[in-house]
Amino acid sequence: MDSASDGDRSMRNTETKPPRTPPHEAHFWRRLAYLGATRGPAWWVRHSPPAFGWAAAALLPSARRSVLRNLRQIRGQASPFADARDVLATFSAYASCLTEVLASDAPGGGPALETRHQNVHHLVEARAHRRGMIMVTAHTGGWETVGSLVAKAEGLRMMFVMRPEASRGARALQDDVRKRAGVTVLHVGDDPLACLPLLTHLRGGGVVALQLDRVAPGMRTLDVVRFGRKATIPEGPVRLAQLSGAPILPVFCAREGHRRYLVEFCASRLVARRSTDSDVAEVAQHLADSLGAFLCAHPTQWFHFEH
Repeated sequence: MDSASDGDRSMRNTETKPPRTPPHEAHFWRRLAYLGATRGPAWWVRHSPPAFGWAAAALLPSARRSVLRNLRQIRGQASPFADARDVLATFSAYASCLTEVLASDAPGGGPALETRHQNVHHLVEARAHRRGMIMVTAHTGGWETVGSLVAKAEGLRMMFVMRPEASRGARALQDDVRKRAGVTVLHVGDDPLACLPLLTHLRGGGVVALQLDRVAPGMRTLDVVRFGRKATIPEGPVRLAQLSGAPILPVFCAREGHRRYLVEFCASRLVARRSTDSDVAEVAQHLADSLGAFLCAHPTQWFHFEH
């Protein structure tokens, strides 16, 4: 779920968070990006996003520091030149992906996105269980748009599960775009009954997509090792798999060029209803390993701007 939850402990973040963009400003900037992506000429939509991404890197020091921390976790220390290059590449990729998501709402829908699939046999194996499917993904290049394309191509009924944004206006604008693209979104907060529509959707053969790479304050988590360090992932996707019997399938995306994306499927796992703590821990580590391997191959595609 922009995330779901974790183990048998609640982990509260006691660090002082950097100030968030006020909701009205978030809506303003999202609306401006939407207008540029849907009304601008093709050359503008294709070539301008990197400049906006670089401007964001300059104007948002806390996000820039988070990206640099992420890069150093993934690939280790590097020269100042390499750090600056990769930070700018990350912001540039994010701006390009956001533009291409919003441009799907332009008259005519814009040029079709191209997707290249790796290890699609893992998807075939997960579908063979006929219990629905839980896809865990991350905030990487094109995860939202590409997910809907995969769903259409494979005939899957997909529901994205996300935590609500602080800005109602920005969320409404983005959700309208998602809806017109055929994406069903369920926003969940801390309501323990939020899993009920997810179970119903899975038992009807649907697919639930949740985020693996962000943990909100108070969210239940599972301990894992990522990049050789202790880390946590949300517990929710694993517990949902345990409750529903649906296989849990890691799927990650990366932008390879203008409107071109890679979709990588990883091996799925089943979580038995009577799984032991060690069984659950093994599945959690598999998910963390899958994400870590993908990020090592695509370090500038991780859009994780908070720490």
